[in-house]
Formats: sequence, C-alpha cells, structure tokens
Amino acid sequence: MVGNRQLEPRRRAQEFAAWLGIEMPILLAPMAGACPPLLSIAVANAGGLGACGALLMQPEEIAAWCAEFRSQSEGQFQINLWIPDPPPSRDPESERKQRDFLSQWGPRVSPDAGESGLPDFDAQCQAMLNANPKIISSIMGLYPPRYISEIRKHGALWFATATTVAEACAAESAGADAIIAQGIEAGGHRGCFDPGDAERRMVGLFSLVPQMADAVSVPVVAAGGIADARAIAAALLLGASAVQIGTGFLRTPEAKTPPAWADLIAASEAHDTVLTRAFTGRAGRAIANEFTRAAASPDAPPAAPYPIQRGLTRAMREEARKSGDAARMQMWAGQSAKLARAEPAGVVAHQLWEGALQFL
Repeated sequence: MVGNRQLEPRRRAQEFAAWLGIEMPILLAPMAGACPPLLSIAVANAGGLGACGALLMQPEEIAAWCAEFRSQSEGQFQINLWIPDPPPSRDPESERKQRDFLSQWGPRVSPDAGESGLPDFDAQCQAMLNANPKIISSIMGLYPPRYISEIRKHGALWFATATTVAEACAAESAGADAIIAQGIEAGGHRGCFDPGDAERRMVGLFSLVPQMADAVSVPVVAAGGIADARAIAAALLLGASAVQIGTGFLRTPEAKTPPAWADLIAASEAHDTVLTRAFTGRAGRAIANEFTRAAASPDAPPAAPYPIQRGLTRAMREEARKSGDAARMQMWAGQSAKLARAEPAGVVAHQLWEGALQFL
C-alpha cells in the first residue's frame, strides 16, 4: 500500500513519489494568486509536483495555465479549489464601518465593493476535469459525491486538505486518495472545514502529522512551516509520505513575488507572522504590518465575512502591491518564512530533498 506506515521513511516517501510519477516527494503548495506556471514548471522539471491554485481563476484561465505548463514540462501537477461556503450573512452597517476604515488605508471603497463574487464553482470543476491533471486537490471542505465520482472517471487522484484528525477521517470516508495535513504554521488561509474553527482548533504540524497518520490508512502529506531539509526529514519520520511547500518557494525568481514581500519573507522570524481575517474575511497567516496591527486594534471594525472582505480590500491590496507598500500589502507567509531561499526553484527543490536524504 502506498504510504504504508510500516515502511522506513525514505522508502515510504520514494514509493509515494513513484505512485505520482515524480522523482522526489516534494509538492509545491497550490497558492492562489502566487503560483505562476513558471514556478510549477521549475519544480516539476526538478522532479517534484507542480501546483495551480485555481480559486480566483475563470475556466479559460485554468486551461491557459495548464497549456503553458505542458508546453514546457512533461511533469505532473495538481489543481486546487476551495469548497464554497454557504452565502455569507450581510450586515450593511458593519460593512459601512469597514469601508470607512479601509478608506484610511487606500482608495475610497465604493458601496458595491463587497458585491464582487467568485468564479462559478461548477464551471471551474469542469475546467479541472478537462485539464486532466494528475491530482485534483481541495481545501476548506470536501467535494460533493457527484464530483468525486467524476474525478474517478477521469482517472485523477483526489488529495483533501485537513487541519484536524476529524477532518482527515471525514475526507478518507468520502474517498480521498491522500490527506494534506495543514498545520497552524502554514502561510496563507487556514483550511478548516468550518471557517469559525480557524482560531479555535489550531494544531501544530508536528502534533498533527503522527496523529493523522495513525488515524487514516491513506498517505499523509505534511504542509505548513516546512522550508528546509530538517523539517522534511522530521515530517517523514513522523509518518508523512511527502511534504508540501509554499512559502519556501516564494523567494525564487520563478515565483515573481513582489520585492517588498520577498524581502520581508527573508527577514521574518516565526513571531513576525500573524493570523488575520483583515484581508479576506477568512483567517490566514501573513507577515504582520501596519495594516494588520491596525485591523486587530480594539477600535477597528470587525472584518466582513469571506468573500465580502476580499472585495472590500481589493483596491487597497492592488494599490499596495503596485506601489510596493509593505505597510498595507497582503503578504502571506508561514512561520518558517526566514528559511526560504532566493535561488532558482529547481535548485531549491533538489537541495531540499538531497539534504533530507542525508538526515534520513
């Protein structure tokens, strides 16, 4: 069985990689808005697994991403989507206060800014099936049974992200082929099935992995705070069959991370990141800055629900990114950000795995 816990860690990881048709058990995290094809091409050509975070992409953009990847790589990749939440409850007065607050940090926020929705989920799912990736992955919940059946018919694997043992067991029962164990150290959004649990059920990766590996029979992939060879080896020793890395690749040239963000990744200690809902309404780990601190003050209005808050902050986020203003930029990063290296992604991937083998 792939991911057999009885195998010694190195062999278990190598068998898992062979199952996916890759050379080393290093998966690029599917970071929405931060996974350009060139980054996945570099990781896949080095022997790892590429990734497309498709949350904000229209079906034609998903198709274009896959076409560009395949034009320069014969490797494998995953495509990831968020499972949609029920429509959020709206509070016009609370949103007005939030617009007034945000207007102090960027352009005036229009009354209809929160109306901007997300791409059609069913159309995105069909686009993923049409793209025929090796893996279709999920976060924030589980795909509905009808779509899981379609994944099976297309011959793809389904990897489900889980942040607790209970979520992992639910994913296995639903038919997941592997579980991505996301620890609280992870950069970006927390993948909790219930968004209200993000700040209540905060489990560190190295507590989560062995408990999850004991609870499910499918392979476990460790994600969150992994950015060097020591962490990879430790995750495999604890029962993971592979690792998934996001922030650890954000300083590579292929990631095209804005310089202000990349520079702060290099300078950020673990305590310099913070869980915040201020950018999107969903809890995510970002490098703390003037805006996140102001949004967390007792006098600040509460963030609107996701995705309303994403719409309300869009103008500020876009202006900050264009101007390189780190004081209000959305800079997702995990707690091991400082270990990320500014070298080509293929070099980083190779050296991470070679270093892990030395420890194993």
